[in-house]
Amino acid sequence: MKDQLFKVKPFQQLIDESTNDSHGLKRALTATNLVTLGIGAIIGAGIFVLTGEVAANYAGPAIVISFLISGLACACAGLCYAELASMIPISGSAYTYSYATLGEFFAWIIGWDLIVEYLFAASTVSVGWSGYVVSFLGNFGVHFPKSLTTAPIVYNELTNGFEMSQGGIINIPAIFIVFLVTILLVVGIKESARFNNVIVFIKLAVILIFIFVGIAYINTDNWHPFIPENTGAFGSFGLSGVFRGAAVIFFAYIGFDAVSTAAQEAKNPQRDLPRGILGSLIVCTILYIFVALILTGIVPYNLLGVPDPIAVGVDATGITWLAPLIKIGAIAGLSSVILVMLMGQPRIFFSMAKDGLLPSVFSKVHGKYKTPYMSTIIVGVMSMVLAGLFPIGVLSKLVSLGTLLAFAAVCLAILILRKKQPNAVRPFKTPFSPYIPILGIVSCLGVTAFLNAYAWITMGVWMILGLIIYFAYGYKHSKLRNT
Repeated sequence: MKDQLFKVKPFQQLIDESTNDSHGLKRALTATNLVTLGIGAIIGAGIFVLTGEVAANYAGPAIVISFLISGLACACAGLCYAELASMIPISGSAYTYSYATLGEFFAWIIGWDLIVEYLFAASTVSVGWSGYVVSFLGNFGVHFPKSLTTAPIVYNELTNGFEMSQGGIINIPAIFIVFLVTILLVVGIKESARFNNVIVFIKLAVILIFIFVGIAYINTDNWHPFIPENTGAFGSFGLSGVFRGAAVIFFAYIGFDAVSTAAQEAKNPQRDLPRGILGSLIVCTILYIFVALILTGIVPYNLLGVPDPIAVGVDATGITWLAPLIKIGAIAGLSSVILVMLMGQPRIFFSMAKDGLLPSVFSKVHGKYKTPYMSTIIVGVMSMVLAGLFPIGVLSKLVSLGTLLAFAAVCLAILILRKKQPNAVRPFKTPFSPYIPILGIVSCLGVTAFLNAYAWITMGVWMILGLIIYFAYGYKHSKLRNT
């Protein structure tokens, strides 16, 4: 049984699958589409919400350093993703790469981790989208009852338990946006990419306007001290606060790996996947650093612990016409994140079902639209339930942990493939190997050490559920094991 559990999917079989278009998915994405998909996934709640929280509670102006630390971990993982994506341009992301290097059992675990990243991230961001939309419409006199915009379940940090919220029944706006995006994704990948291109343009325009306008209002006194003195508690400012901030802000980088899930819908995956992954990561890191510098330069960091920190920065400038634009940019930014997350998860299910680890319903492709419509609908329904019933505080805690573990697995896959397949064709090669992959593993696992116990406990429960499903169904129906 041990040999069967760790049986590796033949590398050549993956290469053959990547060049075989019999999967039925439509190859319609260009390099530009892939870059904007990455940007669409990355720029969202991180820049519009978490920037203020991290500056106010953990790092102060040194949030810039927090961004650089998280960006370093992502850059190492991104370089490894780019090599694997160019070698194995097939849907499934880290799941597929683990199957070729670590074996079926680890591939299942990573695939199960990725569900946490994509499904829970989509639900998390849809709740944030709901908050911005309700606030934006409220400016025009359109108000929703709290019972229909608030989740019925909350998590109490003090008691470490779940409680019923006061007055909350269901979050209708969060369900609504997931419903719309699910329909769009069923209709077609090309249409979804075009929609994403438009909203990425909107949010980038808003962010750039904020940067260029905000430069004139910077007060450099707000940057002193750059690293606020530690309060005496671990993670509360000082160097430990900078690293705690990096762990929290890591959520802002989640999404660039979603580019690799669209491998079988890219026109030239070997060339364009590395461009999409690294291009989107570079653009977003630069924007994050500029926004953080300008925001903490305009407003004292201790005043930024609010749900809409960039709007607070705009208010401090006195430019009233810019405030509505910021909310529109936030809504557009969060919309594109939801779209890319809900695009990525069905394609991982698609790959797992093709391998026999999940029922074949997850691999059904629509005859007209050429999309994995059944898995898209299933994921959409699951996300609507989560978004309607749980708040951000409950949903977001698992996302970073699942993603970091997947990133570390990808870095490990590079080390293994370099040893097992030294002569394989590599259209893109991770530079300075094995140092970059090793640094990626160390930095990703190091960041997980700053996550709270709740995230680890909940992930443990999630993993137990995944193992039950694997041994009850996946192990018995595995196509690799039965060949």
